[in-house]
Amino acid sequence: MGQAQSNKGHVPSHEELAKQLANKFAEKCFTSLELFSLKDVFRSLADSEQHVRYLKEDTIARFLEIPDIVGASPMLFQMISFIGAFPFLQDAPAVLGLEQMVMVITIMTQRYERVLARGAADRRKLLFKSLAVYDRRFSNMHLEPAVAGTRNNQEQKGVEKNSDQLVDRTPALGFDVDVAGDDEGDVETDDVDELVLAALDSLDYINVFEPRSMFEIHGAMIPADNFRKLIMLLLLAAPLDPQGSLTTYSGRVSGASLDSLRITAECILATFLDVEQSPGIRFQRFNAIIPSLMPFLFNGFTPLFEHFLFSKSLDFHKRNDGSHTKAAILPNLVQPLLTDEGSIMDLNVLSQLSFFIPGSLLFRRLHLLYSGDDDGFSMGSFEAKVFNWRAPTILLVRGNRLPGELDHRSTGPESAYLSTLPPRRFPPGSSDKVERLTFGIYVGQPWKQTHRECFGGEDTLLFQLEPVHDVFHASALNRDYVSFTKPSSSTSQAGISFGCPPPQSTQAYRRSSVVSLGAVSLMIDSSFEFGCLTHDYTSRGGAFQTSVARKFDFQERFEIECLEVWGCGGDEEAKNQAERWAWEAREAEARRRINLGTGDIEADRALLEMAGLIGANRSGGSMG
Repeated sequence: MGQAQSNKGHVPSHEELAKQLANKFAEKCFTSLELFSLKDVFRSLADSEQHVRYLKEDTIARFLEIPDIVGASPMLFQMISFIGAFPFLQDAPAVLGLEQMVMVITIMTQRYERVLARGAADRRKLLFKSLAVYDRRFSNMHLEPAVAGTRNNQEQKGVEKNSDQLVDRTPALGFDVDVAGDDEGDVETDDVDELVLAALDSLDYINVFEPRSMFEIHGAMIPADNFRKLIMLLLLAAPLDPQGSLTTYSGRVSGASLDSLRITAECILATFLDVEQSPGIRFQRFNAIIPSLMPFLFNGFTPLFEHFLFSKSLDFHKRNDGSHTKAAILPNLVQPLLTDEGSIMDLNVLSQLSFFIPGSLLFRRLHLLYSGDDDGFSMGSFEAKVFNWRAPTILLVRGNRLPGELDHRSTGPESAYLSTLPPRRFPPGSSDKVERLTFGIYVGQPWKQTHRECFGGEDTLLFQLEPVHDVFHASALNRDYVSFTKPSSSTSQAGISFGCPPPQSTQAYRRSSVVSLGAVSLMIDSSFEFGCLTHDYTSRGGAFQTSVARKFDFQERFEIECLEVWGCGGDEEAKNQAERWAWEAREAEARRRINLGTGDIEADRALLEMAGLIGANRSGGSMG
């Protein structure tokens, strides 16, 4: 039977149980070569004091090559010192010996899933705790007026709670996300860590320790500045390979690139909180946003901490006689993450996309198909460049917000465009001080002309990158995902839309010149001059779900500055597209060379009919 039954006379200490768990992780989660490398790396890095070997913060930062200018090393060390105490988190911070590093690497690389049947989803709570602080002074700051009024009214009505519910009757009681009922399903009522219980259960000691001895999460928060620095590190580490080096991307932490990195981190941080109103992030908010809007946020930790599993003393190119094979002296060629340059897409945007789109579809696999700056802002150019791509695509559009007073006082193209939108307008989705907006769409199916039905599948994603990171997942309410309609006499609404009803015939809608906007939608006009994103939260969504982060109605109307489309795929997809382009070029050249100057009108007409160029009621090759 288990150890709990066979060792009734001896209750193991925390240290003994942690050692047992580390040994189990080492045996089940690492290969013998990886374990040898980890021990070798630890011996080469460890300091020693009173016969105890351990790793220091600056040692780990140097080994992982964390850029000093990012300032994330203290937060990273805080995390791993906390996780090193697993499963007894109340003993944190831990001295990072070899056994503690086994624990850290197992959890940070998600290898624990090979051993623990339960608790896989609980890693997010563990990461939150490792970053959080527990200072009540911060918890009692910056209470929203509406929330404060709600709480005060409750107290005036004599609302009381039991003493075992940890009530704090001070005037300021935290952030609005802490109010019961504001976020459905977000309020955390159980402090018992499933991951901890799974670990103890795997050792048959789950009944030995009281669950409430686990580290509680009430009152915890992640300081905004700390999380901003960690996001910058995760943006850098997102494309990292297990043996890759952060120094490869040293150009991203200097000059204008560093400024861009900070701006991207700020956009992601804005999803969690308003830094002017709240000093930190609560678990309810953290736990609600990450799985929906950025499920792959922490994926960069896996290759980063797998660096400990590759010892430099292991040289597989070395012969028995001490010489090296030719492969050992070949230069280490690194394929660029982006083979093309875009007006919107850069390495930081690419990393941001990888937080909610698998990196296997992005890094070193994107091809610039269409750029308005290079190919012209027209639907014809868009169609010619994009429609032949037989793999997923990502459309990015950036523009400047149109001020609200244009609705009444402006004339010209802006006024004409605004007159086509429904008169009801929601407030902007972010601070009105911000002017630049960036939106995008991930489309898993090839593009095509829209007639009666839209196209796209349930993997379609509508998202915003700037100034707030947000993702609107496809819904099952309807399938109006993507529409591409060129201007013509048979349609009343032309342009590209996402989440809007398909265009209708002018015969049925001749009276209306107002476009139909979906509950959660993005509309780009046919001239690629203006766009509009609508989020009608009260309607509970349409083709796309409403926002998890912004539970209110908003609308963004903007003048387009840049528009580009990227194809997700490898060399095979690019080859197929090039072949299609070459075939179309040959067909166009053949048509151009048709000799219509022979004087034989009937012969020329027959030739054009066979080519399908004339004869509206005939099939392409009919001579009848």
